[in-house]
Amino acid sequence: MSVKVYINGKLLPKEEATVSVYDHGLLYGDGVFEGIRVYSRKVFLLAEHVDRLYESALAIRLTIPMTKAEMTKAVNDTVAANGIVDGYVRLVVTRGAGSLGLDIRRTSDPQVIVIADTITLYPAEMYENGLNLVTAATIRNHPAALSPRIKSLNYLNNILAKIEGTDQGCVEALMLNHKGDVAECTGDNIFIVKDRVLKTPSTDSGILKGITRDVVLKLAREAGYAVEEVTLQRHDIFVADECFLTGSAAELIPVVQLDGRPIGTGKPGPVTGDLLKRFQEFTRK
Repeated sequence: MSVKVYINGKLLPKEEATVSVYDHGLLYGDGVFEGIRVYSRKVFLLAEHVDRLYESALAIRLTIPMTKAEMTKAVNDTVAANGIVDGYVRLVVTRGAGSLGLDIRRTSDPQVIVIADTITLYPAEMYENGLNLVTAATIRNHPAALSPRIKSLNYLNNILAKIEGTDQGCVEALMLNHKGDVAECTGDNIFIVKDRVLKTPSTDSGILKGITRDVVLKLAREAGYAVEEVTLQRHDIFVADECFLTGSAAELIPVVQLDGRPIGTGKPGPVTGDLLKRFQEFTRK
């Protein structure tokens, strides 16, 4: 079956799904997006993702030309049209076409794009054995320059750090903030476990407030784990008992090494395994 892409109220074959070369999303990365999982034909936490999309748009003064209810319907219709059982949705809103230059007043017709397809981010063996990280020299954007809570189309900061990781044979890389503290990875939030206490960087560390991150925090608290949102340094990862990443695409994946140094036993730990099981059960509710 040919993949169908939603653009501004129409479902088109992906070969016909196009935007103007003058669209400021293409020219300047001016737009916002969400990545969302689909489990058993149900879009996972769609309301939370739509809310964050509209918040990101408001922060950059981008008016989305449809209501949240209409956006929700567009996502569900696109998933159904593509017969997605377990997959991934990329929801994009661009500034729209305009003249060359940065003035948003010279743009019009924001583009609402919904892509529903399958996804394989990491191979199965990495979920079983854990993955290795390196620390990128590229730091996370300074929050005074661009709020990390805006999920914008301009991902060059993350891409440059990702390149550093892949150049060293790692599929992910750790990013520090402007203070040298742990922020997040190029596409995922990071957690450590120390003495069965779950710790993750706080939102003022310059991170995206991940929706999967919030789910894991909720599940951990319900399971009786102590949870702390705190400032972390690489030292805390080096001496941690366990480490794992969270993200819509990655879900929850263990980390067993940072910069060539094993974390804990060098294997996925019991708390990580327990939370992964709880998360998988949560996605099937």
